[in-house]
Amino acid sequence: MLKSTLRSFLAHKGRLFLSALAVILSVAFVAGSLIFSDTVNRTFDRLFASTSADVAISPKDDSDARVPTGHTPTLPAALAKEVAKVDGVAATHIDASVENVTVADRDNDPVGPTTGAPTIAVNWYETERSPVRLTSGHAPRGAGEALLDADTADKKDVGIGDPLTVIAPPGSFKVKVVGIVTFRTTNPGAALLFLDTPTAQSKLLGDKDAATSIAVDAAPGVSDAELKRRVAAALGSSSGSASASGSASDSASGSAYELKTSAEQAESAADELGGFLDVIKYVMLGFAGVAVLVGVFLIVNTFSMLIAQRTRELGLLRALGADRRQVRRSVLIEAVLLGVVGSTLGLGAGIGLAAGLIELMGLFGMNLKSTEMAIGWQTPVASYVVGVGVTFVAAYLPARRAARVSPMAALADAEITGVGRPLKLRALVGAVIAAAGTAALVGCAVAGDTSTSASLLGLGVALTLVAMVVAGPLLVRPVIRVLGGAFPALFGSVGRMSQRNALRNPRRTGATAAALMVGLALVGGLSVASASMTKSFDEQIDRTLGADFVVNGAANPFAPFPAEVTEKVRGTEGAGLTVRNRFAPLTLRMPDGKSVKSTAAGYDKRVDEVLNLSYARGSTARALAPGHVAMDKDFAEDHGVRVGSVLPVEVADKREADLTVGALTDMDLAEGPGLEGGLFMGLCTLAKYAPDGQDATLYVNAADGTDAGTLRDRLESALDPYPQLKVLDQADYKKLIREQIAVLLYLVYALLGLAIVIAVLGVVNTLALSVVERTREIGLLRAIGLARRQLRRMIRLESVVIAVFGAVLGLALGLVWGVSMQQVLALQGLKAFAVPWSTIVAVVIGSVVVGIVAALLPALRASRMNVLEAIAHE
Repeated sequence: MLKSTLRSFLAHKGRLFLSALAVILSVAFVAGSLIFSDTVNRTFDRLFASTSADVAISPKDDSDARVPTGHTPTLPAALAKEVAKVDGVAATHIDASVENVTVADRDNDPVGPTTGAPTIAVNWYETERSPVRLTSGHAPRGAGEALLDADTADKKDVGIGDPLTVIAPPGSFKVKVVGIVTFRTTNPGAALLFLDTPTAQSKLLGDKDAATSIAVDAAPGVSDAELKRRVAAALGSSSGSASASGSASDSASGSAYELKTSAEQAESAADELGGFLDVIKYVMLGFAGVAVLVGVFLIVNTFSMLIAQRTRELGLLRALGADRRQVRRSVLIEAVLLGVVGSTLGLGAGIGLAAGLIELMGLFGMNLKSTEMAIGWQTPVASYVVGVGVTFVAAYLPARRAARVSPMAALADAEITGVGRPLKLRALVGAVIAAAGTAALVGCAVAGDTSTSASLLGLGVALTLVAMVVAGPLLVRPVIRVLGGAFPALFGSVGRMSQRNALRNPRRTGATAAALMVGLALVGGLSVASASMTKSFDEQIDRTLGADFVVNGAANPFAPFPAEVTEKVRGTEGAGLTVRNRFAPLTLRMPDGKSVKSTAAGYDKRVDEVLNLSYARGSTARALAPGHVAMDKDFAEDHGVRVGSVLPVEVADKREADLTVGALTDMDLAEGPGLEGGLFMGLCTLAKYAPDGQDATLYVNAADGTDAGTLRDRLESALDPYPQLKVLDQADYKKLIREQIAVLLYLVYALLGLAIVIAVLGVVNTLALSVVERTREIGLLRAIGLARRQLRRMIRLESVVIAVFGAVLGLALGLVWGVSMQQVLALQGLKAFAVPWSTIVAVVIGSVVVGIVAALLPALRASRMNVLEAIAHE
């Protein structure tokens, strides 16, 4: 039996290779994502371990602000001298660093990365733990000198002697590059600018006595944990009075600071990096999931058809004494062999994919080395578990079917095709699962809580997908009769035969179309969701934005900017009303006992003239009154808040206040992470409790008698020295939102591409095996006069109708998912609904193309058959 199995596997290796491609793709994405994340983690672990101080002291920041405010937490720089006196301390260094800076060259072009990585300005001192070393020039010796990292200098063509403009929170200042530094290990993608310490304190932090953290080096023989304990004890008993603006306490009490050992710093940095890595990992695993799901259908179909074609062979084995268990085991061994081969090739492809990702990260400034690729034991284990597991599970049902072959089948001219077998069980199971899935999606639509609705959405999507796969064969005959109804009139007898071929085996047609259906269902659902998001934001902008222009960050709309920008805008000729907006993190203690962390916006008094605000209770005057706050009415109802309620609030650096609810809004605004409740207040109130905040947006109206186009030109000219800012009108604002949502669409189209690749393989496989299965039939058709061209057309039409059938099912299911996704979005204020009809039409046309392409090789092979040999085929 083992010899027979191996011979059978090798005899069909050409056909099985198409199925192996699905395994290879899924394993490649799994292995590639694991190898890439392991490589990045190991690289950064070494970076953090080699550059972290033995103990770092930093100000506590419990605000959990997810929207930048411009506030930089600091502590007294004099604290370093006190800590230096602690037994076991070898040295201390103050750090003065800021991430929200912009560095521009002589042409006012940004020098820093534009891919999301930060531009960091920091004070210069060199130790054995420094992440960089000075490789040319000299260290900064005064206020007008700076160092730049070599990667940034190379990319932006900046050299020693070149002038730079640094736009920091306190304001802008000029420096000259006097040296270049090179990373000792890996450049994490950031741009680094170094200043001498006094300049960094005064120009970056706005306080010559402040620091952002203190690095403490341990004396020989003192462990990091012991040093941390001693420093904490010293800070706890100290009563130093040195202070820095923005620090939480005027005394150097231990409760005002956070102490971390080198290991704890590395762990914290790895956690922050983990969010970025998780996005890449989960996207790649999503591709792997699609490949696995679609590949299952391909493998099931392949083994089912191979077993149908080997009915006589299996019957002969039974007649020679093989029992059912041996036959079943033989088929499963073939599946395991296929899985092992596919997993091995997939693992190799995954290594190549990881190498490609590492090179891609180099384009974004993260210079990883392929030679340091990390391949842990988990990667090959996961690869073989996925590859072998998928093929084994997919082949199990066909193997059971093979075991039921009768010994008499060796004497009969019969095949196990499943044609004519009743589909009652499928209908019953599919109906039950569909009912459960529909109930989950209905629950998603009526749920009032976002998390509950999203959970029901996930359950409903999974169940309805399974139901469609199970019940797909039931839909083959009614749907394909409609889709192929015009074939007889258009193509005559060839069209009629192609339609009947697709109807001949509903199970096979349903399984073949299911591969395409899965991908197109995802595309349909996500396309509807993204179109609805775009329409919702467009409507919100139309409804709320009343200003002629908005000035905010080019890369991040929430990024704060220095006060000099506001002065420049207000001083621009033709600029009329200018309303400022800034943010501050706060924690509210609600009447229902819950504590809610969010971010509040602050506005100038005349905000009504640039934003169209609507209220369920109260007014703008009440909302912006000193000591008052406004919030969304639904948020207020959820927490038992009414107009006049007094809420204890903790703002920014633990500044406590009691704010009165002055108004409840009714605007259906979208709420992103960190903006729960739609909270806003007067800028005077916000500035009182968060005095170090910076403006994030300016709403500008043209003065009477000034043309809007003229004002725009003047504003852009005035803001030319600030490359991080842009001037937007309403149309620009909509375009910005669409571009951000387009990122989701790019992912959708990538998933579509992967699904199409595997679906094409599935259709090719099905048609190729079908041609073999119908060899005698094709020979007879050719003998009675069917031309080669007609034969090729018949197979192409069969392929097209199967592909369009899969597209119709997928798009129908995707539209249902899209409607349900929109209901989840509506709970976040995105209530508009839109269907991207152009995308749907393009997908249907594309499915026709897929059908034609998939049929090319099988049709060519069929047309080249020798007529007499085909008729004599057994």
